[in-house]
Amino acid sequence: MKHSKKPSANRYHPATKSKKWLRGFQWFLPGLFVKRWLFVSIIGIVLIFLGIAISARLTPILFISRLISSFVDTMVSLLPRNTSGPIALIIGVCLLWIGQKRALGSITQVLMPDQDKELLDLLVSHRKLNRGPKIVTIGGGTGLSNLLRGLKQYSANITAIVTVADDGGSSGRLRREYGVLPPGDIRNCLAALADEEKLVTELFQYRFQTGEGLMGHSFGNLFLTAMSEVTGDLEKAIAASSQVLAVRGRVLPATLEHMVLWAEFEDGRYVEGESNIPEAKGKIKHIGCKPENPKALPQAVEDIREADLIVIGPGSLYTSIIPNLLVPEIMQALIDRNVPSIYLCNIMSQVGETDGYTVSDYVKVLDELAGVRLFDVVLVQKQPPSERSLQHYASFGSYFTQLDRENLGAMRCPVLLANIMREKPNATVCHDSDKLAGVLMRWYNRQ
Repeated sequence: MKHSKKPSANRYHPATKSKKWLRGFQWFLPGLFVKRWLFVSIIGIVLIFLGIAISARLTPILFISRLISSFVDTMVSLLPRNTSGPIALIIGVCLLWIGQKRALGSITQVLMPDQDKELLDLLVSHRKLNRGPKIVTIGGGTGLSNLLRGLKQYSANITAIVTVADDGGSSGRLRREYGVLPPGDIRNCLAALADEEKLVTELFQYRFQTGEGLMGHSFGNLFLTAMSEVTGDLEKAIAASSQVLAVRGRVLPATLEHMVLWAEFEDGRYVEGESNIPEAKGKIKHIGCKPENPKALPQAVEDIREADLIVIGPGSLYTSIIPNLLVPEIMQALIDRNVPSIYLCNIMSQVGETDGYTVSDYVKVLDELAGVRLFDVVLVQKQPPSERSLQHYASFGSYFTQLDRENLGAMRCPVLLANIMREKPNATVCHDSDKLAGVLMRWYNRQ
């Protein structure tokens, strides 16, 4: 039995006839590099006629002037000058326009046969994104990939600096067995910034359910591990993968050194390993890493210094955000910044890391670590989740992060309140990519 496919709501629908002529003028927007090549085409046509005339041993100017004069006299004899002139001009422009449009359409059909958008839409989008602000995001985990998914609609000049302290799950196994840097967070960010995001995300997140040695591994982690082996290091592997996936922006590890996190708890316990710290379930007093001063990736430091906007978070405070700040050169670049910087506070507390934390507690930890304020404002979710979601999180000890204005006021920390949350059908919550990116860009534009 055949089922007819319903048209997708996101598919491109051709413009109506009344709008096509108006859309045509978009070809002449600055920055598309169309006008100059159109002008070059016209000069080329004129030179072709001149070349033919010279080759035929005719005096080009005299021949062309006589030809034009004869044609004009014929036109004027048939129609008045004030009518024939505009008609000839309009016909000429239309023919040139149709020729250029059909030629571009033929090329587009060959290069992008399955593309829903017209070439003009792609050029306009490309121009807009490449002129977008230079945005640097610092963090890790799924929160960062959600943020990138929204920001890529505003700029292609995005740098995601990602922690490499992960030692759990598939990433941890690959780290122990192959000696590679953990690819998990990098994989998520690459998928979020890819042009064909839905397909790439499904592919990269696919986990093998069977197979000796394969079970539990995600395809994306294996792909990046193989690329690291082929190219020589993770930085080159990410760059090569970014080209294959048509990534908007770039993803960079904070360091290429094998970082091991450690935490000292208030009860005196000392725990090593990113995945072991939350499981210890205690109040963290100090956190650090081995080696003590890992060397930053030079490109990451350079991008921070050249940024127009710096976004810290979202992500687990101690195991996703702070590991990046334990790299001295990255910390110093953030301290020396002279551009707007914003911190995205977590919506819910994380068991074993931020139990009972208010917004001011997050800010205090970062202030004490850096010795100065690394951001201009903290972005906080305005309204709590539904009662259903709150009960779901409370069942395993996680709670909504409360805004304590008095403490933040005493710390002289400005607050930006906004509804940037999305509730999922399974009662979990996350940052809404579109809402979050929209709030960030509006705040940036006001600075």
